[in-house]
Amino acid sequence: MTAPPQTIEPAALKAALHDGGEIALLDAREEVIFDGRHILMAACIPLSRMELILDSAVPRRSTRVVWCDDGEGLAVHAAARMASLGYTNVTVLAGGIAAWQQAGYRIYSGVHVPSKAFAEVVEHTTGTPWITAAQLKELIDTKADFALFDSRSYEEFHTNAIPGAISVPGAELVYRFSDLVPSPETLVVVNCGGRTRSIIGAQSLINAGVPNKVVSLKNGTQGWALTGYEVIKGATARAPDVSATGHAAAHAAADRVASRHGIARIDAAILASWEAESSSRTLYVFDVRTPEEYLAGHIPGMKNVPGGQLVQETERHATTWGARVVLVDDDGVRATMTAHWMKQMGWNVATLTLDMTGGAIESGPWMPRALGLEHVTVPLIDAASLQQRMQTDSVSVIDVDWSKDYYKGHVPGAWYGIRSRLDAILKRIPATGAVVITSGDGSLARLASEDAKKLTPAEVFALDGGTAAWQQAGFPLEQGATLMATSPDDLRLRARDQSGDVRKAMEDYLSWEIELVNQMATDDDQRFKVLKPDRV
Repeated sequence: MTAPPQTIEPAALKAALHDGGEIALLDAREEVIFDGRHILMAACIPLSRMELILDSAVPRRSTRVVWCDDGEGLAVHAAARMASLGYTNVTVLAGGIAAWQQAGYRIYSGVHVPSKAFAEVVEHTTGTPWITAAQLKELIDTKADFALFDSRSYEEFHTNAIPGAISVPGAELVYRFSDLVPSPETLVVVNCGGRTRSIIGAQSLINAGVPNKVVSLKNGTQGWALTGYEVIKGATARAPDVSATGHAAAHAAADRVASRHGIARIDAAILASWEAESSSRTLYVFDVRTPEEYLAGHIPGMKNVPGGQLVQETERHATTWGARVVLVDDDGVRATMTAHWMKQMGWNVATLTLDMTGGAIESGPWMPRALGLEHVTVPLIDAASLQQRMQTDSVSVIDVDWSKDYYKGHVPGAWYGIRSRLDAILKRIPATGAVVITSGDGSLARLASEDAKKLTPAEVFALDGGTAAWQQAGFPLEQGATLMATSPDDLRLRARDQSGDVRKAMEDYLSWEIELVNQMATDDDQRFKVLKPDRV
């Protein structure tokens, strides 16, 4: 019988967050539940998907890890499973976050709170200038000399955008600025969906010393929509390729930022020495270029997180606080601009410039390593065999992937469910026949099938290659929330995607975000050291 994991009291966890050592505080609940209340420094690593996340989020197996939940019992299961995967220093917060709160420590709502709170502190400390949606509308109506840059990912921009905006994701702003804004007289407005990337994007340009007046759009696209202005779908305007002149200007700007903020620049030899120490000191290495550049060619093993997204969702990718972080690109500009923010967030960060066109280069997407697959013994079933059995036998299909992907397309008749709730799912679906579990590429399905075989006497299979293989075999997909065995608690919806009062959801979100700066003023766990701007 496996011994229960050791526990840590709230006061001891509080001390651990301040002792200067590495620590990963993990919350085992689904994102929607996590969103309601959690500890500031916790990262949401749901029990249902942990084997797909842990290797990149907590790469060092001896990292000091603390799991928590809110009394659901998930943290104990997560800690035991993590230990079985080879992690050696795993504990559980005694009493969960309720005990943390009872000890007098603060609880937060929302997701990616450290990053979003950081932006609010940046605006407060540096005095990042802003304009309102009404002022932007006046600029548009009067055909003023201005440029509007949307600093979110291209996918978010394409989904909803302000008319006339150009997609320039966060770390690309300084890199592409000179080619986009040839005149120093042009007013530059930076927006995102809400506030974080608007503020960080605008202040990035200011910190880089561009000659133009730069402002953020107060409350971003949400503020624009709340004022009653049109938000368009399908926008495609993107920045052009960087010219030689533009590159020189960007490089000079990045040099200024690196000098003022003390950004360490390392070489491949230092990276190799840090990699050799990675069993005793956690090392994250991120390629911060655009997804398109990464797909075309990158150093094997380096995870792609575009710079703007890394600042927006830092704890999602660099989950171990106190770790080393190395940011990599092909010329130093985007790595430097990202690093100067991460350093102010409290990270030990350095940059590295590498040639992405020669040597050991590979193409294609970054693929996370799924842990525990070698222990799966449940048999696989191919798509053709499943389709045939669905025509002749009683078979139940359970899709355990993201709810958003289930809505887009799933095996016809498949039930949606969260893996950690398989016991409840199996009690809800028909009790006769075999059970086949699927997911996007089949990895999560294989892990879930191993869980399911312990919960049901039925024959259990995992769909070989998952739903992707079903589709590649030419079989049809069903769309929508057709058979929901559990609530879709895996992903918190953005305010604009809510099914209820969208306007109120936007207003509530923006109020929550703005209030973070006041909370940070009295929270001793945050590690922000924002450099105040030079005063002339």
